[in-house]
Amino acid sequence: MSDRTVALTVVLDHDYRIDDIKPIMDAIEMIKGVTKVEANVADMGTYVAYSRARTDLEAILFNALREKTKQEK
Repeated sequence: MSDRTVALTVVLDHDYRIDDIKPIMDAIEMIKGVTKVEANVADMGTYVAYSRARTDLEAILFNALREKTKQEK
């Protein structure tokens, strides 16, 4: 028996104005089985999540470059 899906989440590549994203929301709403499409407004929590992710990625990249430099010496 397979799991039952109740919702899907779509993540956009960056923040958009609601009037710019409305045609995409309308298109998704036209798909069979879709009953509701809702926008999530970017807020301070969004900014904090982006900042933490960026900081984590920068640390990973910096450590990888530092290890590569050590190996070359």
